[in-house]
Amino acid sequence: MTPPRPILVGAVAYDPKVVTIWEIIKAYFEDHGTPMDFVFYSNYGLLVTALLDGDLDIAWNSPLAWVDAVRRTGGTCRAIAMRDTDRDRVSHLVVRADGDVRTLADLRGRTLAVGAADSPQATLIPLGLLADNGLVPDEDVAVLRHDVLVGKHGDHVGGERDALDALLAGDADACAMLDLNHAGWTADGTLDPATTRILATTPPFDHCVFTVRADFNAAAERDWLATLFTMDYANPDHREMMDLEGLKAWLPGRTSGFGPLTEAVGRFGFFEGRRVGVPAEPTSLRDAAR
Repeated sequence: MTPPRPILVGAVAYDPKVVTIWEIIKAYFEDHGTPMDFVFYSNYGLLVTALLDGDLDIAWNSPLAWVDAVRRTGGTCRAIAMRDTDRDRVSHLVVRADGDVRTLADLRGRTLAVGAADSPQATLIPLGLLADNGLVPDEDVAVLRHDVLVGKHGDHVGGERDALDALLAGDADACAMLDLNHAGWTADGTLDPATTRILATTPPFDHCVFTVRADFNAAAERDWLATLFTMDYANPDHREMMDLEGLKAWLPGRTSGFGPLTEAVGRFGFFEGRRVGVPAEPTSLRDAAR
């Protein structure tokens, strides 16, 4: 009997750890009788195209890639699974504690450092927060963008970290970052809570999601999800991958948390090619090589 064709999952290689993550996932699925394989892409645009062209069964999409897939399929694609940590995230606008920026209104005439142009968490959604509060990016507030690895939708957090560096160096009056990064950078000493503070926080939003086309085989989807949902953080054999991927449980996909990003990309004309802010000039050989 011919063995079943492996389910093919696509992901973006934003960090070397991605290889380790997906090798572990592949082995786990094969051990549980649900053959799967993976393909890496250098950017999310290619990933979404491959899914819609039928080259993939499932795409591990960033939030912006999900919004793009919805746009390009007329809303027929489906979100089937996500991490527990993908739900109800927020981004913070952070300022120096000794500065005179006390409210969002105080950012008028000032500079906000953000991540890459395509980062939902460090650029698009935070800029939407400004606009919701009557501050037009690039008009009322200067936007200092840090375009690190554009195409990877900010997953690598390089531009987000550079935005924080701009704040700490005095090149910006505020910077934007994901709540998880704020917590991590506080814990490891990168960000000193004694010298910085949170100025404002965005509405909650959801992050990455496994995406399929409307015609994905129902039985294959059911079997794949059943295997995915058996991964258990309490099991040491599963924990390494789950720690690397930043989750403690896989959950069913949902679409209710993409409103802030959908509104931001529409408001700023992202998919029409508009870009808010100007890239930061390289400040070191490391930056220039990015």
